Formats: sequence, C-alpha cells, structure tokens
Amino acid sequence: MRRLLTSLCAVACCVWASLLLAPAGTAAPTGNPLAGTPWFANQVGNATQVVSVVSTGGSNATIDIYQRTAAGWQALRTGVPTHVGSAGMAPQAKSGVPATPTGVYSLDAAFGTAPNPGTGLPYTQVSGPNYWWSGDDHSPTFNSMQMCQKAQCPFNTAESENLQIPQYKHAVVMGVNKNKTPGGGAAFFFHTTDGQPTEGCVAVDDAQLVSIMKWLRPGAVIAITK
Repeated sequence: MRRLLTSLCAVACCVWASLLLAPAGTAAPTGNPLAGTPWFANQVGNATQVVSVVSTGGSNATIDIYQRTAAGWQALRTGVPTHVGSAGMAPQAKSGVPATPTGVYSLDAAFGTAPNPGTGLPYTQVSGPNYWWSGDDHSPTFNSMQMCQKAQCPFNTAESENLQIPQYKHAVVMGVNKNKTPGGGAAFFFHTTDGQPTEGCVAVDDAQLVSIMKWLRPGAVIAITK
C-alpha cells in the first residue's frame, strides 16, 4: 500500500507541474510524458528542473522544459522559439563576444522592471535607473548587480549594463563566470525577448518566461548546447 501511495503521489506531482507550465488556453501535454534520457542527463548533477536550450542555427534556438521525477525525466514543454547571441553559441563566455556560452549554469536569482511574477527564486525589482550589472573587468564589482547613481558608481558604467530596459521586464541570472574571472564575460541572463539576437543571453517571449519563472525553484539549471 505504501508503494502504491508513493507512485500515486509521484504521478500527481507530474500532472501538477504539467498544468502549471501549459500555456494559457491550451491543454496540458498528453500521451507518454517521459522523455527518456535527454542530452543533458549526465551533466546536471542532482538538479530536478532543467531549462534545455538547443541551437537551431545562428542566433536561433529552442527551449525544452524538463522535470526529473521518480519515473525519470519528463518534458513539460518543448520547442519554445528562442533567441541567443548574435554570434551564435561558443564553448565559453568571453567579454566583448556576443555569443551564448554552452554548458550547464545555475539559475540562482531573478530580477525585472516588473514586479515579482511569483517565482520561487530570490527576486529584485528594478525600480529606477540606478540598477546596474557591472561589466568592468578591473572592478571588484565585476559581474554583479550594483545600485548607484551613474556619476557615483565605483565601476566603469560604459562597460556595464543599466538594467532599466524593456528586455529586462523579467530576467533570470545565469551563473556564467561566477568566479568573476576578468575577460570571462558578465551579464548573462535568461530574459524577455525583443525579437532580436542577444549579446550572449537567452531570450524568449515574456509570457513564456513568466510561466517558467513561476515554476522555477532554487537548484534549477539551464543547459545550453549546439
């Protein structure tokens, strides 16, 4: 009986996750929900939530959303059109190179000019022009969010990003260059698209992004490949 109850609970959790991620006005996925062994399976450690980004050529890609369950990997959503760097994808991030780095990265926190949409990640609302992401390789603030008036910032704002822009209506921070290695790139986000290639970020339709953000919890990762 205990084994039966455990199985029923696992199925219920999968159905709930599928409903949460189903686009508004559409039914949840049907048929066999198990995805078998996805490409990233041996690269994500113990992660149970994975945003998979696969290149389709140039600055285009698709996103698939996966949940690990007791029965294996479940694809909750597939084939979401996505924009990546204008230089496509590259094996590693480099400052000044508009390519999206391949690999597996944590999704530790989120921010946006809009209020928190209900994500399970720590969220910062960008409520004015004094929010920045430092891209100054020569500053200890490199590759981190900072709040300061432009004239008083302790880093080179010309090499940094002001976060009050439409593309950052909602954004999730990708854990690229967490060691803050100079030259190793900064400001890599999973954010709202403007319909154009990015400078190395991953960008999708805002409604899709909000739906995914509501599902994300600490420990989730983004896995990127050609």
